[in-house]
Amino acid sequence: MGVIIMKDSYNRRVNYMRISITDLCNLRCMYCMPEEGICKKEHKDILSFEEMIDIVKVAVTLGIDKIRITGGEPLVKKGIVDFVAAISQIDGIKDIAMTTNGILLKKYIGDLKKAGLKRFNISIDSLDPKKYKEITRGGDIQQVLEGIGEAIKLGMTPVKINTVVIGGYNEDEIKDFAKLTMDNNIEVRFIELMPVGQASNWAKDKFISNAAIKERIGDLIELSHELSSPAQYYKLPGSKGKIGFINPISNHFCLECNRIRLTCDGKLKPCLHSNQEIDILNIARNNPEALKDVLEASILAKPQKHHLTSEEYQPGKRNMSQIGG
Repeated sequence: MGVIIMKDSYNRRVNYMRISITDLCNLRCMYCMPEEGICKKEHKDILSFEEMIDIVKVAVTLGIDKIRITGGEPLVKKGIVDFVAAISQIDGIKDIAMTTNGILLKKYIGDLKKAGLKRFNISIDSLDPKKYKEITRGGDIQQVLEGIGEAIKLGMTPVKINTVVIGGYNEDEIKDFAKLTMDNNIEVRFIELMPVGQASNWAKDKFISNAAIKERIGDLIELSHELSSPAQYYKLPGSKGKIGFINPISNHFCLECNRIRLTCDGKLKPCLHSNQEIDILNIARNNPEALKDVLEASILAKPQKHHLTSEEYQPGKRNMSQIGG
């Protein structure tokens, strides 16, 4: 089957699919998930790994060559190593990465590397054990740091650390995060707090712009922009790693967006910050011949940009844990 280089209606090449394989998580981060967790879906209401693999095989024929596995927390999903191995064996897939909270990373990292996983993005919002436990409602930062150490040891670099700065919680740790880039090939990426799900009602009061974060760090050397990367990168003088700033609120990167998202309950999301979702679960099960048409329609449905800052914006109905962030 030939490969089409698929572009959306704004001439952006879409080659990146983020797959949320579960909406369950072993943490309860304040801006991501309710403290009580979420109701576990029945098996019939979520895509199986086999169905996700079938969707990826069709997506490859449209030019998708990069996959990111997300959650919830992907490492709580039984069979994750075999799933990564199956994706890595699909002809046309060039890159497989994962976003994780890192709690179980040390346990699985060796097997995941053998299966074909290339890199990790690890979400950490505090390096202080007490504060980390508070923000995540129970997490142990030491487990995460050990996982990062193992990733560096195995050469799965750069390790990308995603940090959401929350006013009143972790803004005093900005320089501590920046210093992580000095001695290792680590990219610390500061992501502005987004008004989605759990954070939609309080994000405005606790929002700190990346411009303010940049000012607090100071002495940064700007690096050339990587096309289609959501981050603008800088480095501290003499550092081995980099510091990135992802500005979905103050300076969006929509004009370079190259991704679509697949949720565990079988919805295609052309845009993270839109409630628009295209149902693909029933198509995958009952009419797989139509998968290509539905994926094409999803790509063409990508909006020109999000409307987070407009007065008409309606906050996302689903939490980050349900849509893969």
